[in-house]
Amino acid sequence: MAYHLAQMNLAVLKAPLDSPELAGFVTELGRINALAESSPGFVWRLQDDAGDATALRPLGEDVLINMSVWQDLASLRRFVYASEHREFLRRRRDWFVQSGETRLVAWWTRAGQVPSVAQGLARLALLKEQGPTPEAFTFAVQFPPPDTS
Repeated sequence: MAYHLAQMNLAVLKAPLDSPELAGFVTELGRINALAESSPGFVWRLQDDAGDATALRPLGEDVLINMSVWQDLASLRRFVYASEHREFLRRRRDWFVQSGETRLVAWWTRAGQVPSVAQGLARLALLKEQGPTPEAFTFAVQFPPPDTS
């Protein structure tokens, strides 16, 4: 059985999305989303009718949710750290509250399955409760897909 890597990360806004403080983020979001979609190994990303996920706020108005699925961990890492996304990542302190709280989780999902926001939130809760496990892990502590361990 083939597996893909799902990830969810949360961002707590420093200001409302339509504020001048977040203009740089809003301006670049479409370009970064397009970069993800054209990256090798990209499979899927969460989006609403506007083409991003900024209107989806199940955790409150100040929390953005990002979810995506990739063929493997290497593909996601390349996008995050070895593409233009790296510059976007460097600016996160300009736009988002930094708290040290765990806000990123990764897990393996069967190829062809699209994870729900509820599944992602459950995986994040599992990571916070138990630390990294094969069911919920981070970039720092990774686990192989179920059929290769």
